[in-house]
Amino acid sequence: MKFSIWPSFDRPWTELLELARYAERTGWHALWSADHFMPQTDDNTVGNGPALECWSVLAGIAAAVPRIRLTSMVSPLTIHHPVVLAKRATTVDHISNGRVVLGIGAGWQMNEHGAYGFELPAAGERVTRFAEGVEVIHRLLHQPRTDLAGSYYILTNAPFEPKPIQEVLPILVGTGSPRMMRITARWADEWNTWGDPAQVRERTTLFAKACEREGRDMASVRRSAQAMVFLTDNDAARDRLREIAPAGRSLVGAPSELIDLIGEYVQQGVHEFAVPDFTLGGSAEERMHALERIHAEVLSAF
Repeated sequence: MKFSIWPSFDRPWTELLELARYAERTGWHALWSADHFMPQTDDNTVGNGPALECWSVLAGIAAAVPRIRLTSMVSPLTIHHPVVLAKRATTVDHISNGRVVLGIGAGWQMNEHGAYGFELPAAGERVTRFAEGVEVIHRLLHQPRTDLAGSYYILTNAPFEPKPIQEVLPILVGTGSPRMMRITARWADEWNTWGDPAQVRERTTLFAKACEREGRDMASVRRSAQAMVFLTDNDAARDRLREIAPAGRSLVGAPSELIDLIGEYVQQGVHEFAVPDFTLGGSAEERMHALERIHAEVLSAF
């Protein structure tokens, strides 16, 4: 099992760079960068707050920090044209000497699409367009020239050079829905899903069925997961957190309890687990302290 850090998209550049350097020094596997332009709101109104652009962040870290892998989590194809996104990811792969994971999704956040004028079709059409977009990316990364006459994208004898540094630049798809799982099984190298061990187990059963339907050996697909982590030694605080933490997406407990929970991901064959920093404190110092403690008291067991 490998462990990665997922900072919120509203962190300032100085904190992100220090976080990446910390991850490098202490043996974390990767840094994930969320691809959003504003915070989500409960009523889908425009969100206020800073948001650095995902791929610029990954390029900067690629140049400054030499070892950790760099993952977009995830770039929506409703906002990014697949050709431009494939070129952007390949460029960062060259800057990083082959450390990029291209995480993509169908798009979902209504307020950023509405505010900036990006089209967000109904779910069925959105997934259909995504299926075509991920095929475009896969073909560009693997073929000398690409021809595709689709409903949304048309490529004519399209070159794509240079190819990535990696022999295979991994395409990651984050999803929990059955149709998206089938698209993932068809085109992707990695499947990602949110969830505690019980939810991941349930979704993995669905993903196995999707792979079977697509004729894909599930063992050939890398799997990653994430959940919000709440580390506490206080019994009263732990009980209170279990009542209010997002159900199915949270790990709550003392170090020994978290070790047991993460061990369940290992038993399920999950290859990578990311720790979001969303719940780790209100300041950079608090978040770093929490990550250091999680690393020392929980993740070191693996």
